[in-house]
Amino acid sequence: MEYLLPRRLDEALRALSERTDAVPVAGATDVMVRMNLRGERPPAALDLSRLRELAGWAPEPDGRRIRVGALVPYTRLVDELAGPLPGLVAAARTVGSRQIRNRGTLGGALGTASPTGDAHPALLACDARVELSSVRGVRTVPVADFYAGPHRTVRRPEELITAVLLPVAEAPQTYAKVGRRGAVVISTCSFALALWPSRGEVGTGMGAVADTPRRAVEAERFLGGELSSRGLWHTRGPLPEAVVRRFGELAAAAADPADDVRGTAAYRRHAVGVLARRTLARAWQDYRTDQGTWGIACA
Repeated sequence: MEYLLPRRLDEALRALSERTDAVPVAGATDVMVRMNLRGERPPAALDLSRLRELAGWAPEPDGRRIRVGALVPYTRLVDELAGPLPGLVAAARTVGSRQIRNRGTLGGALGTASPTGDAHPALLACDARVELSSVRGVRTVPVADFYAGPHRTVRRPEELITAVLLPVAEAPQTYAKVGRRGAVVISTCSFALALWPSRGEVGTGMGAVADTPRRAVEAERFLGGELSSRGLWHTRGPLPEAVVRRFGELAAAAADPADDVRGTAAYRRHAVGVLARRTLARAWQDYRTDQGTWGIACA
């Protein structure tokens, strides 16, 4: 296997344009597992670890979005971005062990595109955009359009995932997952929720309930409409139980899970409905009381 070690982003893009069969490697938390356990042997590995251009984050000029470099590890997300990106940070806290969070990166999670990945539901709920770069230029793709199938994305062979653009939170966001234990476990199912009162919308994301991460679109429309029609965005009054229950039902209906060793399809569909109700109850309570406990994972 050929090993490529560029020191600048332009070098990496040139190398990838010449070796489109190379596998980009960041933290290697997924790549090494596939090589060791599945016997995968890519013809070339493109080590991105020295690309400082991808290792930081910064607000966009308008202050409404944050650009997170693809090589920012989960540990830094948790330590540095809990205020502006609480939903993503809540998901990052649940990723593997401390050692995995030190090595694993946001760009690596997107590149692997596992349906069970913890970061994906939070990115969907925030309507994030994925930045893809090549020698020909830069393009951004809405994260909802980024996933093309299990472990497949719309990234072209000559492109690198260079950053993720996320809007700064304006209200509570949260994330919940079900697994056989609280940490170092692949999700049986997961759910993320983000409130966007300025535009009267709700964002959602679900993991491990379909062949790709997905939103619960009908649940979003229902809840956003109920909150607007009842004036609850402004009054911050209590949510009727019927609204919470219907939101959970619509979230469960949006799931298309399969049976596997972690759970049956029926269990996953039921569980994601429960998570939807719990995340909504938690986020709305925080919104009503304005306590600032945004992004705290619940289960």
